[in-house]
Amino acid sequence: MKKALKIIGIVLLVIVVILVAAPFLFESQIKDYVRKTANESVDAQVEFSDISLSFFRSFPQATVVIENFSVINNEPFKGDTLAIGEEAQLEMSIKELFKGADEPKILDNIKVSNTYLNIKVDSLDNANYDIAIEDTTATAKDSASTGFSFDLKHYEINNSRVKYLDEGQKLLLDVEELHHEGTGDFSLAESELDTKSNALVSLDYDGTNYLNRNKVSLDAVIQMDLENMRYTFLENEAMINQLPLTFEGFVQVNEDNNEIDLSFQTPSSDFKNFLAVIPATYAKNIENVETSGDFVVNGKIQGIVDEPYIPKMDIKVSSDNASFKYPDLPKSVQDINIDLQILNETGILEDTYLTFDNVTFRIDQDKFATNGSIKNLMGNMLVDMALQGTLNLANLDQAYPLDLEQDLNGILTADVTTQFDMNSIEKEQYQNVKSNGTASIKNFSYKSPEIPNEVKIANARLNFNQGNVRVPELKLTTGQTDITASGNIENLIGFLFTDQKLKGSFNVDSNVFAINDFMIAETGTGETTSQSSTPSTSEAVKIPSFLDTELAFNVNTVIYDNLELKNAKGTIILKDETATLQNITTDIFGGNINLAGNVSTKGSTPTFEMDLALNSLKIAESFTSLEMLQALAPVAKALEGKLQTNLQLTGNLNEDLTPQLSTLAGNALAEILTADIDPEKLPLLSSLDQQLNFIDLNDIDLDKLKTRLTFKNGMVQIEPFNFNVKGVDVQVSGSHGFDMNMDYTLNLDVPAKMLGSQVGSALSQLSGDELQNMTVALPIGLQGTFQNPQVNVNMQQAVTNLTQRIVAKQKDKLKERGQDAIRDIINKQTGGNQKPQNDTITSQDSTQTQTPKTEEKHRSQEEQVKDAAKDILGGILGKSKKKKDTTSN
Repeated sequence: MKKALKIIGIVLLVIVVILVAAPFLFESQIKDYVRKTANESVDAQVEFSDISLSFFRSFPQATVVIENFSVINNEPFKGDTLAIGEEAQLEMSIKELFKGADEPKILDNIKVSNTYLNIKVDSLDNANYDIAIEDTTATAKDSASTGFSFDLKHYEINNSRVKYLDEGQKLLLDVEELHHEGTGDFSLAESELDTKSNALVSLDYDGTNYLNRNKVSLDAVIQMDLENMRYTFLENEAMINQLPLTFEGFVQVNEDNNEIDLSFQTPSSDFKNFLAVIPATYAKNIENVETSGDFVVNGKIQGIVDEPYIPKMDIKVSSDNASFKYPDLPKSVQDINIDLQILNETGILEDTYLTFDNVTFRIDQDKFATNGSIKNLMGNMLVDMALQGTLNLANLDQAYPLDLEQDLNGILTADVTTQFDMNSIEKEQYQNVKSNGTASIKNFSYKSPEIPNEVKIANARLNFNQGNVRVPELKLTTGQTDITASGNIENLIGFLFTDQKLKGSFNVDSNVFAINDFMIAETGTGETTSQSSTPSTSEAVKIPSFLDTELAFNVNTVIYDNLELKNAKGTIILKDETATLQNITTDIFGGNINLAGNVSTKGSTPTFEMDLALNSLKIAESFTSLEMLQALAPVAKALEGKLQTNLQLTGNLNEDLTPQLSTLAGNALAEILTADIDPEKLPLLSSLDQQLNFIDLNDIDLDKLKTRLTFKNGMVQIEPFNFNVKGVDVQVSGSHGFDMNMDYTLNLDVPAKMLGSQVGSALSQLSGDELQNMTVALPIGLQGTFQNPQVNVNMQQAVTNLTQRIVAKQKDKLKERGQDAIRDIINKQTGGNQKPQNDTITSQDSTQTQTPKTEEKHRSQEEQVKDAAKDILGGILGKSKKKKDTTSN
């Protein structure tokens, strides 16, 4: 007995050792087999991080686990991800591992977890899942002898996502949080497959959203006839949100097409089923809702599915005199009638149409009704619709839990009919639109955390006529702002039913228009100031991309921060996320401004381009209030008077549409009309006034002064200009930055007499007339900032300049005296009678009238001049001789 137990123990130990060691023996073989199968089977890049084999995970089955796998497409979807997943688990009999490499491995169970399957069909009908490699040389027997064979008993897809996009059909199906499993026997020709599924389903078709993460579940037992590829629904129950449906019928897969014969219906007719269709977010606690009346959905889908045909269908949704009331709300919705039908009797896609007759509801005494049809649903849709009724919007959330951010209010009235086809709308052929009637809303108000004040619409009316909508009156107030507007909307239907931009034109009148009433509220907690040139934490102000409108406005007072603009007029064109300003005029700072240009928020950073003409503006007020003008000419804050200027500006904007000063570029031509200066208002001028004691800056004459500025990359360059300070001419040149650092030079042409003792010894060499007319160039350097300036008055340079001018003056005098002496000597040597041509007395007459005393005096002066001339000539001749001697040597 002990021997038998010992043998049994040894056998069990050997089995355990084999089970533990076998995965290491087979793992390499399995990896090579998977890679070989993938490379030979698909035209795509198949990758995985690891493959492991276990005999314990699903004993007695062998389990192959593929981790972190991906399938990346080749052309024509090169680089696209077809599938990516965290784990795929394959279960098979252990004996399958001992088959040869050329024999198929039979799989019994597949589990896939956390996988994303991205299916795409492009506009040319190429499908990214069509990656199987077709081997035209292999026989049927060969093709069955390699790869995997599926004799599944069970399969699972856990927490996965399947996305299907058909670009040609403009169809997007997105299935998220998918959990699906099936149990059956695929090895049998006929068997039953028991399935359970639940997911969140989104469906978009041709730009319209039909399902948005709607909860869908299906428990179904399906009879499988694998030999004839026929699948029949036996027992099933589906849930769309909380709407139950049951199915009957079959789906058969043929070689050239698919055949469908299905019917479905609600298992009960309770009107609560209608509320269940509404997304669960809104249809809250419907189990406690009191309902009356019925709600029935039933339909048939039958026919062939192939390239030219779709199944015929007849789907009806109906309700008769129903009502519902939520227990926690004061009002009920009554007289609900629904008669809706989706019909296709030919199997041709374009022949699908929808009718809705006598769709009505009532809250209190307000009744609203609509009816009409939409034909040719999948082609050029033909819409015929009528709306009629009055609705107090405040009653909506009193009868239904809308869960809105603000309370609805106002009275909506409509009596409108319209007929149009979508081709005419898309081609903007609004003459084919037949619309008539009126709509209005009164006493409507809107609140939102994104705007600082409640928006109140006293009255807004719409008149429909063909494709145009006339807005004869719109009265709106918010905060300090009042607006009265009228105009036309050219394509309201095109805007509502397609992706067209809203086109129109409006005339806007306002007594007060406060810009801050429309600014988006800040989302951050930090404080910002209007003077900051850096982006704030507020959301970016964007010009709506759907607008293509023209606004002609006339506003008595525009309020922006601390500014008030009077009599603002002009035109604003909103198009392509850009506001184009034309002929804008306004009165401000005792003058007026004309501007034209554009502001664009299309890019990631808003930009602007503007031409401004500032006429007769009060300098002190404008430069104190406008940060941009302060940056261009900081000195102007110390001026009292008026100026006019033309500015050409481009640059970037902050998120609140204020200029980013560091990005400004452009130029300005400015003229000061009249101005007085107050040096005490700017440290730079005060410092100059203290250091230049020979002038008084209060005497500056700036009237009619003109200058040109250019600015770029945060720097302002001044074109040199001149002004006068009571006899002192001043030239200014240089530049400064928007950070207020400066580098300027003032060149003063100062009368010499003003400098006095500062250049005293030099002035003593000048005669009275020369002193009166002599000026001194005095350069002054300005660095630092306007608030903390560094003033360098170069008096030494002024003295040097003056000395050089005096020396030059003395040389000119000496040269003139020498020329006179030479002329006298030449006259003596040629007869003593050579006189300048303008001498009116002849030499003979002069000799006859001379007295001895005069002759002696003359000879004395003559000797003096002669001596001076000899010195000059001697110098000249001496130099010549020296030069001659040098040459001869």
